[in-house]
Amino acid sequence: MRRRFFVDQFKNQRAVMEGEAAHHLGRVLRAQPGQLYELSDGTSVWLGRIDIVNRDRVEFELTEPLPSEASHLETTLLLSVVKFDAFEWALEKATELGVTRIVPLAAARSEKAPPAAVPKRAERWRKILLESSQQCRRVQLPVLEALTKPEKAFTPQEGLRILLSESPDVKPLREMLTGVHSSMAVLAIGPEGGWTEGEFAAAREAGFADASLGKLILRAETAVIASLVSIRFALGA
Repeated sequence: MRRRFFVDQFKNQRAVMEGEAAHHLGRVLRAQPGQLYELSDGTSVWLGRIDIVNRDRVEFELTEPLPSEASHLETTLLLSVVKFDAFEWALEKATELGVTRIVPLAAARSEKAPPAAVPKRAERWRKILLESSQQCRRVQLPVLEALTKPEKAFTPQEGLRILLSESPDVKPLREMLTGVHSSMAVLAIGPEGGWTEGEFAAAREAGFADASLGKLILRAETAVIASLVSIRFALGA
């Protein structure tokens, strides 16, 4: 199976890759003129034949369009920042599961040191999203928003709005998803210490419904996978 890469644009039946990605393709993978790769500009996918390989620039000739169908489901993940290794693993898996938009949250019970370092990590996180998107052969990269407070992120939006809760009194996610038809979903997952009462109140005011993944207490990165899989299955994605 051919590898897929992202480029900025297709123009005049050609595409150009520059910078770190081009260096990796040309120097690490030792790409040669004539080799074929799949290329996406975020909207469509083409088969590209390498024409010229330089140190930090690879030029392609586009040979034929390839089938590409974006998911009809738009999913936003509001994810509280936890330890960076777990958070980055969650970013990778959320990308593989087709999430459209990711908003890192500085929740009240997030670890204090990691959120302060988030701006420095943003570039690394974008690289994770890029590499994960190429690996799972997405057409479009997920959008990574800036770090924000939950109260600001919890805004009234269209579609399904779910706030994961550890409370034993809330409806299981599977029941909430039964019979639901929507092309948009917003999922909020809190830090290891859980949401505060103020954060619960802000979410409910914005129309979010509490949902549970069961009696077991899951880590944030595990909850990301379990809930996104459930949502994609229920909504036909």
